[in-house]
Amino acid sequence: MRRDPATVSPEHRAEALKERVYVTFTSLAVVLAMRSHSADELSAGEAASTLSITVIGTLLAVFVADVVSHLAVHAAVPTAAEIRRMAAVSFGAFATAVLPLVFIGFAALDRWSVDAALRASTIALTISLIAIGFLAARRVKLAWWQRLVVLGAEFAVGAAVVGLELLAHG
Repeated sequence: MRRDPATVSPEHRAEALKERVYVTFTSLAVVLAMRSHSADELSAGEAASTLSITVIGTLLAVFVADVVSHLAVHAAVPTAAEIRRMAAVSFGAFATAVLPLVFIGFAALDRWSVDAALRASTIALTISLIAIGFLAARRVKLAWWQRLVVLGAEFAVGAAVVGLELLAHG
């Protein structure tokens, strides 16, 4: 059952957006690495399993980090409700990998090449970062030009990450 966004606390929304940013950047790094290491020799199954394992591993790490930080800060085991919230925040971020996995699925069905699927995934993940930034900034009371500066800065950071990944694997 989905909660009404008006009843979700700002802290919960911030955590969910933060995790989506982490997973999106992680997915982008993996997709770029796969593209740079002879995507022609990479099967769709290998690409899908590499991306899935990386994203699931990242989500598990985030979940464990949430539990450990709760233990450290509160000196108590999280309640069942807190565990559910942590799990929802952590594993809800898997949604950012769905579109790239769909694109890789097209490659598995021989509709696209693996390289085309990874290229489309790069574009989709970059657009996803912009969308996440827009969602984060939409409630902030800023002039239109300030909002544009914030979103432009986020795009620039995202482009820098893509550039660094390409440089590292190029």
